[in-house]
Amino acid sequence: MAVRRQEFSGMRGIAPVPSYVVMQPTTLCNLDCAYCYLPLRSADRRMPVSVAAAVAGPVNDWSRHGRFSVVWHGGEPLAAGREHLAALLAPFDDRVEHHVQTNATLIDDAWCDFFAEHQMRVSVSVDGPRERNGERVTRGGRPSYDRIMAGVEALRRNDVAFSALCVVSRPEPGLATELYDYFLDLGCDVLGINIEETEGVNTRLNAHPAEVVSGFWAELVAAWRRDPRIHLREIEWSLRYAAAVLDGAEDDVLPRHLDPIPTVGYDGSVVLLSPELAGFSDSEYGDFTSGNVLETRLPDILAGATTGTPWVAEFLAGVEACRSRCPYFGFCGGGHAANRYFEHGRFDGTETNHCRNSKIRLLEGVLDHARDHEPTPA
Repeated sequence: MAVRRQEFSGMRGIAPVPSYVVMQPTTLCNLDCAYCYLPLRSADRRMPVSVAAAVAGPVNDWSRHGRFSVVWHGGEPLAAGREHLAALLAPFDDRVEHHVQTNATLIDDAWCDFFAEHQMRVSVSVDGPRERNGERVTRGGRPSYDRIMAGVEALRRNDVAFSALCVVSRPEPGLATELYDYFLDLGCDVLGINIEETEGVNTRLNAHPAEVVSGFWAELVAAWRRDPRIHLREIEWSLRYAAAVLDGAEDDVLPRHLDPIPTVGYDGSVVLLSPELAGFSDSEYGDFTSGNVLETRLPDILAGATTGTPWVAEFLAGVEACRSRCPYFGFCGGGHAANRYFEHGRFDGTETNHCRNSKIRLLEGVLDHARDHEPTPA
């Protein structure tokens, strides 16, 4: 189904206040997934409490004006241990929402008590049935599925609600239905689907035939519509955008400023716009950081990013190039900085395989499903 190019008034750089902050309590991960992008996952570099306290100051201020989230993302955050993670959480006000992205292999009843005590929202990384998890292995190369399921069972046993994040490496016919049915049985309340990306230390190519990817998304819509008991992140994004276009309100869907998505590394260094850039460096761009919270307040780092971090300005130029030429800009808002860098080696390029797989083909798949299921005129 064709998509017409929309005219937008454009975004005005980076928002002065983010909607959430990503925190890295440790670089260590106890798994060694084949598609992982993290460069330091074999090292246990833990965040000092002083870093968390420096971030908590502005975050507590922002939370007084509305919902605000901190996402704990490693490595494997639970590898930091309950005592240390509790110390990192302590400086934050009760108003702040805490989320954790975990591979679930360390979850037991004690961790479930921890989640309940700290009102922490849990998201589990699992790629579907056992045979779909072949690339999620331990450091010794052994399958991790049974340990993941033991963690999920602990969540269910303790009535801890959880969402799920699934990586799809090879979209193919029949897979979307299989995955959706699996996650219905798993018991998650929200499901996110990530098609594997070429980024970080994962250099595997992620190009797929357009019709295969759009067919995967269309099939996923059909599976969800048959039994929509869980929230399906990507499909619901697409439907909200399509509804806004039909209402003539597409300008209201795209934010006027980019969310800076500050990612605070274990050492307090701050990378903006793409958590996947953290821990990397480049001869031209340096280490991609815009400052360190132990030296500069986070709001000041955000305020100076456009002029003080050259690659950020280059990325914004790329966003404007997308806005001027891409009919899908109103849906994706210009893509992600890390995908541009790891696919093009620069930030001012435009279309990436990630754009095609997870934005363009996603929207096309949803629209194709809608076209193929239009009500028959009376």
